[in-house]
Amino acid sequence: MYVHLAIAFSISSRSQTMAAQKFISLIILAIFHTNALKCIAFPHPSRGIKAAYWPSFDAFPASAIDTSYFTHIYYAFLLPDPITYKLNVTPFDQTKIPDFMGAIRLKNPPVKTLLSTGGGGNDPTVFSKMVSSRATRQTFIDSIIEVARKYGFDGVDLDWEFPANAEDMSNLALLYKQWRAALLDEARTFRKPPLLLTSAVYYASKITLFGEPRSYPVEALRRYVDWISPMCFDYHGSWENFTGAHSALRDANSNISTHFGIGSWIQAGVPTDKLVMGLPLYGRTWKLQEPYVNGIGAPALGVGPGDDGVLDYHQILDFNDENNATVVFDGQTVSYYSFAGDSWIGYDDIQSVRLKIQFARSRQLGGYFFWALGQDKNWTISALASRTWGRR
Repeated sequence: MYVHLAIAFSISSRSQTMAAQKFISLIILAIFHTNALKCIAFPHPSRGIKAAYWPSFDAFPASAIDTSYFTHIYYAFLLPDPITYKLNVTPFDQTKIPDFMGAIRLKNPPVKTLLSTGGGGNDPTVFSKMVSSRATRQTFIDSIIEVARKYGFDGVDLDWEFPANAEDMSNLALLYKQWRAALLDEARTFRKPPLLLTSAVYYASKITLFGEPRSYPVEALRRYVDWISPMCFDYHGSWENFTGAHSALRDANSNISTHFGIGSWIQAGVPTDKLVMGLPLYGRTWKLQEPYVNGIGAPALGVGPGDDGVLDYHQILDFNDENNATVVFDGQTVSYYSFAGDSWIGYDDIQSVRLKIQFARSRQLGGYFFWALGQDKNWTISALASRTWGRR
């Protein structure tokens, strides 16, 4: 940047001359400072978020979490009381949360912690009733802030699966707005940094299943939420009578894919650095109708191995080894599947995760998250994703 200064002074006194020289020096210094700031490589938000949920109800101990692969860990889950809408901290959680927070505080490198409410097993009508009035929303908000501060969390997270209709979505927007205002007010009052506010959401900006089509309140998400986490998995499962890639990056035959879902959020107007893409550390299984018809889309008779048709990543690798399974990488969906006899498993492994992280980087997303800690095999996928994304 070049600046031409044409300054004409008529100065007779020495003090006036010195004042003019000082004025010119300040101008030059300001110009230099402005240009220097332009040259500094400030970190882009998309460098940032490597998150994972820790299910408190699983056996995997918080003390075993390797924080070198993550920046944020979610405690999952607490639920609001169905009558009072205050967060229900059960006796179980009263023990688990301090254990979790104590273990995380001892870790190096440190990570941020978020308290998540909801989850796939919750009753969605409780959230629907809670968001329906300003008073019940405020009761919920005050309660979750109180619990988060009591235990030392850095943020709060909503995992409502899923708002059922347009009215729910409209009230959800009001919740986000009211929640953000309460977080800022609490931070000012107690002179603390405001808690983060995040939200796990459907893989796409519009929900077309489970009832009438409805869209998320994108403007409220843009203005009031730090980031959202599209759950880019469970596209298919044993509820269908055919095999499928449950976290397909692409699908030539439908819009049920991560490529479409993330694209829909961007098209709806959510800034890319507010999108944190979900990845599964588990697979979905089927029982094949005919063992010799075993590709994606093969006819199936129901669940395969695992608990209700689900195997964690480490269990999948063990199953493949123990059963001498055939393992296939499918380039069209960017996923893996394996089969042995009439058992079929769809999942992610090294190559598909690498390509999905590269996809997220190419879209300049804010980061990624895993469901869930404890499902990996010796941190294989977690480490790969962290390396592929780049430095913290």
